[in-house]
Amino acid sequence: MRCLAILLSLAIVGGCQPQVESNIPVEGLVYCSEGSPITFNPQLDISGTTADATSHQLYNRLIDFDPQTGKLIPSLASSWSVSRDGLTYAFQLRKHVNFHHTAYFKPTRSFDAKDVVFSINRWRDPNHPFHQVSGGRYPYFDSLGLRQIIKEVNLVNGYRVEIKLHYPDSSFLATLATDFAIILSEEYANQVMAEDKPELLDLRPIGTGPFKFYRYRKDAYIRYLRHDGYWEGNDSVPKLIYDITPRSSLRLAKLITGECDVIAYPAQTELQVIEERADLKLEERPGLNVGFWAFNTARPPFDDPRVRQALALAVDRKTLLDTVYFDTAVLARGLLPPSSWAFDETLQDTSYNPVQAKKLLQEAGIEPGFSMTIWAMPIERAYNPNATKMAELIQHYLAEVGIRASVISHEWGSFRRLLLQGQHDSVLIGWSADNGDPDNFYRPLLSCSAIASGSNRANWCSPEYDLLINQAVRNADESVRLGYYQQANQILAEQMPLLPIAHAYRFQAYRTNISGLQINPFGGISFANVAKEPN
Repeated sequence: MRCLAILLSLAIVGGCQPQVESNIPVEGLVYCSEGSPITFNPQLDISGTTADATSHQLYNRLIDFDPQTGKLIPSLASSWSVSRDGLTYAFQLRKHVNFHHTAYFKPTRSFDAKDVVFSINRWRDPNHPFHQVSGGRYPYFDSLGLRQIIKEVNLVNGYRVEIKLHYPDSSFLATLATDFAIILSEEYANQVMAEDKPELLDLRPIGTGPFKFYRYRKDAYIRYLRHDGYWEGNDSVPKLIYDITPRSSLRLAKLITGECDVIAYPAQTELQVIEERADLKLEERPGLNVGFWAFNTARPPFDDPRVRQALALAVDRKTLLDTVYFDTAVLARGLLPPSSWAFDETLQDTSYNPVQAKKLLQEAGIEPGFSMTIWAMPIERAYNPNATKMAELIQHYLAEVGIRASVISHEWGSFRRLLLQGQHDSVLIGWSADNGDPDNFYRPLLSCSAIASGSNRANWCSPEYDLLINQAVRNADESVRLGYYQQANQILAEQMPLLPIAHAYRFQAYRTNISGLQINPFGGISFANVAKEPN
């Protein structure tokens, strides 16, 4: 049946071609992505779609994660040191790193310390001339409260920068290695400001990464050219095209016909088809992610923990896993996946108990026939490959405890904008970790500061929870940190701002003539040094 479905989809799409302008030759590598980026500056957005399209293609960070070991490795910083009190971080910068040379910007100097100071101060300093450009929101950094953590950023000399903190933060280096901590060009920023077009910094990007921006058409394509002056050396394809293809079946059809070389987020129902084809390759790795059902605690009656507990008890999550993930995920017992060093083995699972759910709803004064909405992501992500299907299953379970639920979805950009406005009752969404530190789940998803940033989809604020997770990052001892996280987990189990559902595997599908592509467990895809052999 799976093969038949794919053949039918191929018959429907016929000879579809990547959505690029007719005068642009389709050569190099074509990546079928699932959606359009919100911006070309990942400082401004927490969406994985934006990070995939920008972070590792256009930019570099001070430090990176080794995708194989998860350890921190040098990038634009060739070395770094941390003071004994954990308050001062010194970075020695790499020399002879070139920024992109394009039709709209011709750099007169290479990367140096001024670019680092500019890039960090842009998001942390409200008085910075670029802080309010493009909306003045920096959701990832805001969710961590980094403005309050960083005391100052100092240029020591042309190739040395010091960052001083108000108090220790054991996750700080990991934060600087995330997809969002990219380094911009101060010289280019000065140019677009002089042109009175500062927003171009985020729309017509310049970075130091392996590819440079050429052209973009929303919901159609992005076209990049190889950065031949890349500091790490660049053996990758001369052109990289993002063919924006929201439908998973159409992405697979294009992969089979060779119109796409790599595709984003193959559906679980398509994996067998890929595995059975000699011209395609499928790789998988455990994912540092969590898919969840968040309740908008800013809206009555979801401000009542009894209602949230009842909703969680009303749903059989094992059936959700079987029906939506097809054995490509493990049941979540909390925010952290089992691969995390801080995974709590003592945490009790939330069981399916509709009788107890009805009792709690009655205690909370919820009458039979109460109506609510379940918002479902319109795109596939590793942590939830089919949110609409999951929402329909949950709709059925809620009907059995007397709740009428309607499933809501919107175009991805509108969906995220309306979520930020808090118009949802509940939402099926998730989170892919940007680094291996457990704090990357606790603070962005449920801290009080993460409400304004938009990553706290439950709009839930607990000073007691915040105190615990902040104490955890101020201690370098993992056993001490684990104790704080265990206490935070108990609060989450009692308050139930969201119901963790699954930790999913990550899959990457591509044609066999593609080499050098690695699955990054921390999210974003990179095409640096990816090669394509002739068919």
